[in-house]
Amino acid sequence: MAIPKIKHYELPTDVALARTPLPWKVDANNAALLVHDMQNYFLKPYESTDFVNRIVMNIDVIRQACHRLEIPTFYTAQPGGQAAESRGLLLDFWGAGMPSEGEAQAIVRGLAPVEGKDQVLVKHRYSAFARSDLLDRLRKYQRTQLIICGVYAHIGCLVTATDAFMADIKPFFVSDALGDFSLNHHEMALRHVAHCSGRVLSSADVVFELTE
Repeated sequence: MAIPKIKHYELPTDVALARTPLPWKVDANNAALLVHDMQNYFLKPYESTDFVNRIVMNIDVIRQACHRLEIPTFYTAQPGGQAAESRGLLLDFWGAGMPSEGEAQAIVRGLAPVEGKDQVLVKHRYSAFARSDLLDRLRKYQRTQLIICGVYAHIGCLVTATDAFMADIKPFFVSDALGDFSLNHHEMALRHVAHCSGRVLSSADVVFELTE
């Protein structure tokens, strides 16, 4: 199945909890930022340019704060034109994936990685930790928190947050710096993370806590 066309919805900034909120705070000395799969291929299904622009803007505000504070910033980017054996079971769910030609693989305009500040990881599966050295890099920088932004909230972003938690890295899931297939999918991902693996907060909250 191909990625469906995605209609505009209002980005949530909070999630209702049936548990006591985690006392975790974003700490500039312990945090790293992950910009997850913000490639043209994954953003093309969105019918609303304004929706994409808002996500890009919210991510960039956090990214600029991280740059100022010298917080490690990582990107995931999936390769185009993957062979069937490399794509694995993703082929059954999502087809051949992105092409190798054109601008499909490029990071969306407005978030292009900055040389010397942003590190790009090749992404192979839903989780940014799968078949990558992300955990080794986090440990190298002595980082115990991961701020997660990007697409899609209920797929790769959620699985990455779960894997971070399993490695004792505290995930911070940025509600209005994530995109998904629909508001229902988006809110489901926020609830899942909030109840099982991390803290959900807005982009404004992230910047405030990083800089207070």
